Amino acid sequence: MRINNRLFFALFLLLSTTPSAQGQCAMCRASLESSGNVVKAEAVNDGIVYLMVFPYILVAVVGYVVYSMFRRKKVKTT
Repeated sequence: MRINNRLFFALFLLLSTTPSAQGQCAMCRASLESSGNVVKAEAVNDGIVYLMVFPYILVAVVGYVVYSMFRRKKVKTT
């Protein structure tokens, strides 16, 4: 049962990420692309996506800690 949960979690993470994530809002994209500097627009997009990753990692870690504490407490009472 434990392997199935890990396999499901790994597949979920693999399938939920997209190779070309777009992190810019429409106004930022229009502003950067109108200047003609595509490299700068891609750099801003990469920076936004990079900054978006950390809150998700933090939520995942906190969720895992809470889940393992709940699970340990449940096993102790049984």
